[in-house]
Amino acid sequence: MILKQIHLQNFRNYSSQEFSFSEGINLIVGPNTVGKTNLLEAIYLLSSRKSFRARLEEEMIQRDKEVARLKGQILSDGEKKILEIVLTRGEVNGSRVAKKKYLVNGIPRRMIDFLENFRVVYFGPQDLEIVVDSPSTRRNWLDLVLEQADKNYRRANLSYQKGLRQRNKLLEQIRDEGKPRSSLFFWDRLLIENGQLITEKREEFLNFINENHDFFGQLEIHYEKSLISETRLAKYSQEEVAAGMTLVGPHRDDFEVWQNNQNLHTYGSRGEQRTAVFNLKLAELEFLSEQTGQRAMLLLDDIFSELDQQRRQSLLKVIPQQQTLVTTTDMGLVEKESLKKMKVIKLK
Repeated sequence: MILKQIHLQNFRNYSSQEFSFSEGINLIVGPNTVGKTNLLEAIYLLSSRKSFRARLEEEMIQRDKEVARLKGQILSDGEKKILEIVLTRGEVNGSRVAKKKYLVNGIPRRMIDFLENFRVVYFGPQDLEIVVDSPSTRRNWLDLVLEQADKNYRRANLSYQKGLRQRNKLLEQIRDEGKPRSSLFFWDRLLIENGQLITEKREEFLNFINENHDFFGQLEIHYEKSLISETRLAKYSQEEVAAGMTLVGPHRDDFEVWQNNQNLHTYGSRGEQRTAVFNLKLAELEFLSEQTGQRAMLLLDDIFSELDQQRRQSLLKVIPQQQTLVTTTDMGLVEKESLKKMKVIKLK
């Protein structure tokens, strides 16, 4: 799975620009604020349909424009595909339109089907948050990995999130308006069915990390799963009505990252936390390869300045195994021998 080129229009600081990439290692060099991370964000969006930093679609559209476009040429198993995402603010020329549109070879596609065409693993400085931030950050990371790996997970998670919103609304109506509890029956079944699949797939991925210590370092992932079942929903039925929200299920999952018998969130040094995230990203890359039979593209955003010499050496062994894009402000951080194997793209 190779990204041959990408064209950006009205995306972040790019009014109209095209980039071509080698099938191996691509080094993106330039000073801060020139748009290196913007380029990686566009590629990531083309794969995952999400930004790794923007909260809203309109944040990625140039300020005075109504529409932004990303168009990438992908080569997969000898087949060429044109993937395109159109971003809007919800209105074009005075008419209401979708904020995001997906196309494959010019034909509109559902988001759930678009995701299976191209896969990437992104590793940037903000990924430290996986270890140190809130449970929602860790759940989001699990979703990003598993939605790329498994179409059934994508379907289940989409259904679960929609069902969760509806069930929470009903719980509020039961509390505030006296609506009968029987109105929850359909949504209970939907959440149980999809929630159990989500838990199963998350556990499979986290077990994959725990069972490969030699490759991913001596990490121990403690999965704190919130199981959903008829019994558990019944157990918390009164509390749920009082709170107006669903209190059990994978939307309340979390996991802890341990090493050397200590929780890295609480007791790990900055260096230990950074190394743990490095190993989690390696696990993500290998898991996607195992599940899909294809190597995902690797995006490394100014990582060499964040890692010590040992981790840089480890990373340089992984980089050649798939198409890789690396950004840096300082080419001096990359060994001269490694530079000879890279296509260098300089941004000014």
